[in-house]
Amino acid sequence: MKKVITTPNAPAPIGPYNQAILTGNTLYISGQIPMDPATGKLIEGDIKKETAQSMENLKAILTEAGMTFENVVKSSIFVKDMHQFAAINEVYGAYFDAETAPARETVEVANLPKFVNVEISMIAIK
Repeated sequence: MKKVITTPNAPAPIGPYNQAILTGNTLYISGQIPMDPATGKLIEGDIKKETAQSMENLKAILTEAGMTFENVVKSSIFVKDMHQFAAINEVYGAYFDAETAPARETVEVANLPKFVNVEISMIAIK
């Protein structure tokens, strides 16, 4: 059985999907972009701030589900420009212990929703 996880502390979906779905002990979190949930405005112009906002949105959803970044087993990072990878990785890495960090892929794409520079999704296990 699936349970919809939603929180006002992360951006509301901009399409026909939910912030996250919990099924059994597994949480599937939809891709989070650098949108401030309080204002609905995009964070733009600084890839580190954009990545941090995406991670904070993910953190809010994890918290709503009773989890932390320690529960994350898989991340997917989508970037518009792979030349920004080092800066993205620096911010992303600050949210994890290097020895227990999740599996991950980083993929450069032509465009992302709302034409942002970064989008991150995660899978977590209780």
